[in-house]
Amino acid sequence: MGVEIWGDPAIAGVIGLLLGSFLNVVIHRLPKMMEHQWAQEHAAYAAGAHTASTPDNGPTFNLWTPRSRCPSCGHSVQWYENVPVLSYLFLRGRCSACKVRISARYPLVEILTGVLFAFCAHRFGLTATGLAWAGFSAAMVALAFIDWDTTLLPDDITLPLLWAGLLASAARWIEVPLFDSVTGAAGGYLSLWLVYWGFKLATGKEGMGYGDFKLFAALGAWFGWQALVPIILMSSVIGALVGIGLKVFNNLREGGYVPFGPFLVGAGLTAMVFGPNAILQTVLNLLGL
Repeated sequence: MGVEIWGDPAIAGVIGLLLGSFLNVVIHRLPKMMEHQWAQEHAAYAAGAHTASTPDNGPTFNLWTPRSRCPSCGHSVQWYENVPVLSYLFLRGRCSACKVRISARYPLVEILTGVLFAFCAHRFGLTATGLAWAGFSAAMVALAFIDWDTTLLPDDITLPLLWAGLLASAARWIEVPLFDSVTGAAGGYLSLWLVYWGFKLATGKEGMGYGDFKLFAALGAWFGWQALVPIILMSSVIGALVGIGLKVFNNLREGGYVPFGPFLVGAGLTAMVFGPNAILQTVLNLLGL
């Protein structure tokens, strides 16, 4: 019986560890790919070109090429140095060539993804529903770390995540009626869009980016319109607390900006694990209500 209970989560957890290793690549490279594309488009515009971009004759750089290298010495990471978590422990968190310390965030992303995949398999089994929520979890992990590092929420992740939620609802892989999913997506986008313009008209500043609208719309698609208020409350309260803490310890980045995406992600994952109603109760407890 024990093997039957833990077999599916164990399999999913291993897959999650492997995918977490790839997510580290996505987190590091996707923003650089976006910046490179923007630079090409800007150069083409400045040159008066009629096309959106100019041919790039530089070395290939994408999610697959070149191979992973140590940023300090350029050592090419071998396959046995890239085994999730185990390689980090074996190398004692250092490059095998130059011995420079490797960030502990790499195994953290792998472990987090593995745990989330194991949870999805434990709750939903190795089913279409479990696969859908595992994919949701992977996208959430990537978005949180990318936004924290760069204040970017790439359309390459947020928009597929939005459509995946709508399709999962239509296919009945998730327990959210299609009408609730569609209205959740629309409500999520429009609510933050209105907040953005209200804040900008009042202060002349931009309080958030369009990526936050799209991420909140995606969460609305996955959880329905009823979950929008609990999710935005939790992400706002925790985001404010973290922002205050960073300010107190003088750890705010230049401009005093704290990305909102990671807190939306945290609320979304909490909704997946405990349900939106539990989020609302948690927020009320934090506020002492």
